[in-house]
Amino acid sequence: MGKKKQAYKAELRTLQIALVESQARLIAEGRKVLILFEGRDTAGKDGAIKRVTEHMAPRQTRVVSLPKPSDREQTQWYFQRYVAHLPAAGEIVVFNRSWYNRAGVEVVMGFSTAEEQSDFIRDVPAFEAMLTEANIVPIKIWLDITKDEQARRLEARVEDPLKHFKTSPLDAEAQKRWHAYSEARDTMLLRSHTPLAPWLIVATDDKKQARLNVMRHLVERLGVHGLSVTTRPVDPAIAFPFEPEALNDGRMAR
Repeated sequence: MGKKKQAYKAELRTLQIALVESQARLIAEGRKVLILFEGRDTAGKDGAIKRVTEHMAPRQTRVVSLPKPSDREQTQWYFQRYVAHLPAAGEIVVFNRSWYNRAGVEVVMGFSTAEEQSDFIRDVPAFEAMLTEANIVPIKIWLDITKDEQARRLEARVEDPLKHFKTSPLDAEAQKRWHAYSEARDTMLLRSHTPLAPWLIVATDDKKQARLNVMRHLVERLGVHGLSVTTRPVDPAIAFPFEPEALNDGRMAR
């Protein structure tokens, strides 16, 4: 095993220990944590979530990845089906894509009306403020990938039989509609980044560094003191709090 891989494995283990110990304290204190992973296709959501949750308490950890809404769900208040999965005391819930579908794929692919999308982007800051008032801590992470790296990963998916369930009919649209997805992302971040529910941006062309920085951020946000291990701070070249300037200064993929 090369030195780089050894270093990655060692830090991954340290961060997983920190997350396990943090979760034990969260359970004891009855805290409610909600983690949202968003990003373009192939940005690394599944891999990051796997490393974050790998050793967490199964009964107090839930990963939610909802299918497209049923006919009945389409008639409900938009946030309703997500509310059913929010954490109770002592739980960590991870959304692998969330209500932000309405600000991303639904905008690009026309899966909802312009009025529905406008209502969502107007209402989401208030909805997330309500979550914080209910003592639910929302941690929002946008995984950012470049166009060339996405193309490479999409091609690798097709060629790898073990990635059969990662492929989707929408994969072909990811590159064709790249600029439309960029515009939707920009609007979403600008309108939904708030002091109560801020976005963290993570560059994911290097998957391993992205995972480590996501985990460093989670340890920091959970804020549990007295851990048996010491973790490194987030690398600002990889992960940083969203700010409008990042859309145009080269820190985010265009």
